[in-house]
Amino acid sequence: MLLDSASLYFRAFYGLPDSLRSPDGRPVNAVRGLLDMIAFLVTEHRPDRVVACWDDDWRPAFRVEAIASYKGHRVARATPSGEPDVEEVPDALTPQVPVIVDVLAALGIARVGAPGFEADDVIGTLTAREVERSAAAAAASMPLAGVAGVVPGAGVDIVTGDRDLFQLVDDAAGVRVLYPARGIRDPDVVDQARLAEKYGVPTGAAYADMAILRGDPSDGLPGVAGIGEKTAAKLIDAFGDLDAIRAAARSGAPGLSPTQRTKLEAAADYLDVAPVVVQVARDAPVPELDDALPREPAAPDALDALAARWGIRSSVDRVLAALAG
Repeated sequence: MLLDSASLYFRAFYGLPDSLRSPDGRPVNAVRGLLDMIAFLVTEHRPDRVVACWDDDWRPAFRVEAIASYKGHRVARATPSGEPDVEEVPDALTPQVPVIVDVLAALGIARVGAPGFEADDVIGTLTAREVERSAAAAAASMPLAGVAGVVPGAGVDIVTGDRDLFQLVDDAAGVRVLYPARGIRDPDVVDQARLAEKYGVPTGAAYADMAILRGDPSDGLPGVAGIGEKTAAKLIDAFGDLDAIRAAARSGAPGLSPTQRTKLEAAADYLDVAPVVVQVARDAPVPELDDALPREPAAPDALDALAARWGIRSSVDRVLAALAG
């Protein structure tokens, strides 16, 4: 189970009242909310391994170099070259993030980021590694692994409120997304059938192509003017993928209207670089780590001290009960 940590603690912050405070009056709603989410997810899904994936850089330079507007509206303060810009974060949330880091460490729940990459890229890299390992293990132990129709499944659940990660959905590899549109207790389970039903695309890769064409104002991605989600899905259905759509536009192949062809050609510069921005990395420098779900806290004394200092005893106890279960 891979947790998109920032997505979840932002959701907790906005979903719980700021009246949840430490004994000395500091807000802990994001801390408590995230811990309660983890307790529920572990209890409900019983993962063997859990990783809290981290944004070491929420706005990586390689994406900004490709599209300068990428997340530009969320920059609170630009920093010198080579350092991540400061993200606009609510004042009451900022001091809670180090508390989350300390509590996860005391619990022994793995947390990892990669310099110069977002949590999405960490998730993409860990997913790719797990799929590769699962396939290799299956090939070594199961002669049928290479037979058509017999495909090993890695069994990866990605928990995120970010639709960008739908691109990793892969039924054959056992990768799905738990998307908490209605809350963590009733997530939208996104597999390929759900992608087809809701977005009209057959695979995670097709979802990424659709997202490139559609754009995303919340991330500063313009998309192709006049091509929305439904039109993008229809083009992918007709031609297969983004490269084929662009080739058809260049060649004048049938299936594209003159208006669509003109819009695609006008957006050529954007389409040249957008895949670098939209597609998550599968090879970020994520270190190997022990991601086994702990059955007891790694640092019980430190955890007790944190629970007392921040007034989060009940949330900590729920996580401990989930781990022990």
